[in-house]
Amino acid sequence: MASVKAALSKPFAKYIAKRIKKWSSKPVETQQKVFDDLITEAKTTAFGKDHKFNEIKSYEDFKTRVPVRDYEELKPYVERVVAGEENVLWKGKPVYFAKTSGTTSGAKYIPITKESMPTHVEAARNAILLYIHETGNSRFVDGKMIFLQGSPILEEKNGIKLGRLSGIVAHYVPKYLQKNRMPSYETNCIEDWETKVNAIVDETIEEDMTVISGIPSWVQMYFEKLIEKKNKKVGDVFKNFNLFIFGGVNYEPYRAKFENLIGRKVDSIELYPASEGFFAFQDKQNEKGMLLQLNSGIFYEFIEVNHFFDESPKRITIKDVKLGVNYVMIISTTAGLWAYNIGDTVEFTSLSPYRVIVSGRIKHFISAFGEHVIGKEVEQALKEATENTKISVNEFTVAPQINPESGLPFHEWFIEFENEPENEETFIEAIDQSLQKQNSYYFDLIEGKVLRPLKVTKIKKDGFQTYMKSIGKLGGQNKIPRLSNDRKIADKLYELHLVK
Repeated sequence: MASVKAALSKPFAKYIAKRIKKWSSKPVETQQKVFDDLITEAKTTAFGKDHKFNEIKSYEDFKTRVPVRDYEELKPYVERVVAGEENVLWKGKPVYFAKTSGTTSGAKYIPITKESMPTHVEAARNAILLYIHETGNSRFVDGKMIFLQGSPILEEKNGIKLGRLSGIVAHYVPKYLQKNRMPSYETNCIEDWETKVNAIVDETIEEDMTVISGIPSWVQMYFEKLIEKKNKKVGDVFKNFNLFIFGGVNYEPYRAKFENLIGRKVDSIELYPASEGFFAFQDKQNEKGMLLQLNSGIFYEFIEVNHFFDESPKRITIKDVKLGVNYVMIISTTAGLWAYNIGDTVEFTSLSPYRVIVSGRIKHFISAFGEHVIGKEVEQALKEATENTKISVNEFTVAPQINPESGLPFHEWFIEFENEPENEETFIEAIDQSLQKQNSYYFDLIEGKVLRPLKVTKIKKDGFQTYMKSIGKLGGQNKIPRLSNDRKIADKLYELHLVK
């Protein structure tokens, strides 16, 4: 019999679904209100004064006064906030800094304000409530739930707490979930990822786990350790486990592997959280893409990927986006980020309501020969090549080989297989054909004999985990880039003797 908590979650879910429908059915008006509120609230900040916010009456005015910036370009303002100055990017001081590891700038300090913090928590909650509303399934709220996340221990810098986003959010788990939530606070505080996963296995192995949440690559590590200990599938260890919540990477390359580890299919909810804001979540089980959060104090702009590096690329709002086009997503938020490039590329799968998929990173692509292959294309190619086969892949990354010892240059795919292909040539051809079909530039380069078809290099078991450990990025929110335009990762894999 369902508990009071499970029963009460249904009317609450219905109420939230109604509220979301209200703003998602008026997207342009919703975004206009967010825009107007942001400009009004920030007029008296240092940034607002520097960019004459008091003269901004329209989006066109905003574009004229506020250029697109990434973290490096916004850093002079952020450094003033970090130093303890008030009213710089947003009124007052932030309540937190989400600390992330930047690739070029060392540690990045992303401000989180009292206005922006609740939107991170509400979006995660609403994703679960919409799932309950759609499926009628609320029994899982009575079982144990695990959230694989960063340590909740926070440091302090000039009176502002700082830590990983998942560690900050851990302090905001609603009271009604506290009893069900795992792992324990002590275990969550363990910094070393392998030690932490082992402790989580010990804590959860005899529990009735119903919801498991985290980045797929790290949840996979947890599942494998459970199977090792119990010698049975995860679905048999946790008979009532029926909901997997994930974010951070595309689940598709992992799906077959996960169903094998679990031993059955389970429902899943995809989230799109980042330190800069909680942008989207899956609102329907059978619809592609995630509902863009238009009512969360975030104003969105988009620039077509193909024109992003032009001298003055065209910036548009949701009103003018099209389906199936790759866009760089630009945000302005109640945390004081203005026309900020988070580095992600998205593609719209629906315009009513607005749903997106994350198609990659603007910096993660291969264009050594002008092919501009992106993350979504390599993931799709691998998916097509492994579909309806016994092949399963744990992890992979792709790099260009510009100076091979002999023959034409090629793309080198580093793949850690769970189940290797019986016929490697057929497998390689399937990937290559899919890439040529998706990317006309790649097709032209193969046809024109500038590139030869790709090569697969096999990686030893747990090789990618070893690589991540070697660069100090095992666990947490860290993930392997799907592809890169240089050979830094490739060279390191060879250097560490991780190639079979």
